Amino acid sequence: MKADPKGVLTGEHYLDGDHACAEGALAAGCRFFAGYPITPSTEVAERVSERFPDIGGIFIQMEDEMGSMAAVIGAAWGGAKSMTVTSGPGFSLMMENIGLAAMMETPCVVINVQRGGPSTGLPTLPGQADMMQARWGSHGDYEIIALCPNSPQECFEVVIEAFNLSEKYRVPVLVMADECVGHMTEKVVIPKADEIKLYPRRYTKLSPREYLPFKPGKDLIPEMVKAGDGYKFHITGLTHDEKGYPVMTWEAQEKLVRRLVEKIRLNADEIVHVEEIDTEDAEVVILSYGISSRVAIPAIQKARKEGIKAGQLRLVIAWPFPEKKVRELAKKIKAFVVVEMNYGQMFYEVERCVQGDCKTLLVPHGGGWVHDPEDIYKAIKEAIK
Repeated sequence: MKADPKGVLTGEHYLDGDHACAEGALAAGCRFFAGYPITPSTEVAERVSERFPDIGGIFIQMEDEMGSMAAVIGAAWGGAKSMTVTSGPGFSLMMENIGLAAMMETPCVVINVQRGGPSTGLPTLPGQADMMQARWGSHGDYEIIALCPNSPQECFEVVIEAFNLSEKYRVPVLVMADECVGHMTEKVVIPKADEIKLYPRRYTKLSPREYLPFKPGKDLIPEMVKAGDGYKFHITGLTHDEKGYPVMTWEAQEKLVRRLVEKIRLNADEIVHVEEIDTEDAEVVILSYGISSRVAIPAIQKARKEGIKAGQLRLVIAWPFPEKKVRELAKKIKAFVVVEMNYGQMFYEVERCVQGDCKTLLVPHGGGWVHDPEDIYKAIKEAIK
């Protein structure tokens, strides 16, 4: 399936990351947006609101983030590719309905342009401390997918990837940007519409009599229908059977929730997306994501000039976590150095996966501004002692 040319602003542009996210969503076929303004993500909503009238999209500014997420879910079941955007406090408010989207297997995209927290924190300055909230923020067992762009160009590309993954696995997908990437302005190249490949929604070909809305295929993923097509179906956040009707038993819970988890975990090898730089001969590997991965590059280059074999493993997709790749590298290197704007959220995932095969060092930062590359360089030096 190829992109609709109406939504694709083909050519070379000078865009910030927020605007590039908006253009990625339009190119991916997003035609419904509900949101509430919040720094530093508002520019995504503004760009979408300006562009939607030209391409037939629906933009709604909701009363709050809870309503925004609910509207996104409803629009998806009405047949639209739908999205919202937020930052820290709004992300917290969306969590209940993100869990609802996971339970109802609703394809949708949530962009979180992270800022310094907790609470109101630093609205105009960067952070990366929502990473564990992305994975575990709503209650109960479920799996999501979360991507981390590190440039405006990648903001465009990653949002398209997010929509494709949401459709393929029928799951809410998160784009975990940060204020620096969101407000950074660089060249963004948008290809022609026929060069953008989109994953089509899994609509059923069964008749209304045959169709069960939550009966999975061999890949554990059910087919969808949309409201108004003559199918009678029931969707709920309660534990439910294949008809969608609530069933309050442990057997129903086991059958349903295990599938919600395994449809992502069993496909993790296909979903995981990392970028490796100079890891073939590395003694020390920097693991990072978003803006922190760019700040680490001067430190890696300085180490290389001094004969220290340093490389980088960048998380383009943070969830599911690249466990196999981390374990593989841990058996060959002296240390992982984790660089992130928080006090160790993804670091503990690295430590868990390494299982003592190499050292793990954290270069923490509370947000508000990026790391000093010199601090990263010092950690690399410490790692090879």
